[in-house]
Amino acid sequence: MATFTSSTTAEAVVPVERARVWDVLTDPDLVARLTPFISSITTDGADHWVWHMSGLQVLGRGFSATFTERMTLDEGKRIEFDHDPPRGAKERAGVHGWYDLADHDQGVLLAISLEICVDLPLPRVSGPAVRTAMRGVTAQMGDRFSKNLLDHLGV
Repeated sequence: MATFTSSTTAEAVVPVERARVWDVLTDPDLVARLTPFISSITTDGADHWVWHMSGLQVLGRGFSATFTERMTLDEGKRIEFDHDPPRGAKERAGVHGWYDLADHDQGVLLAISLEICVDLPLPRVSGPAVRTAMRGVTAQMGDRFSKNLLDHLGV
């Protein structure tokens, strides 16, 4: 088992009020519906979301995972998430990152930064190929999430 990491950042102006985007990003059921490869998100207490990934293929190997994120909300402005599994639990994936929302003259400026870590049953030497695959999956997830978000908001 080896750990592989991939990072991404993005920002876009969403032509709606900030509160509408905030309401979406703080609704775990809605985020799960809008995010590809996520089958559901459940909550564990007030500040933990448990993400359930559907099966992905990475270099011909199936991968699915459940991972726990501590969600820190700065009302209407920022959401930070950090991998925080329950005590004694071993999770094969985790994410660290944030969403940032700021007023913009055309709506809201939405920025995101993610660092995704996964443990895969692949040799460490396969790192370049795995990271390339992870970047592709992350880009696909981002593109589809953005489209789904805009469709949901009626933009």
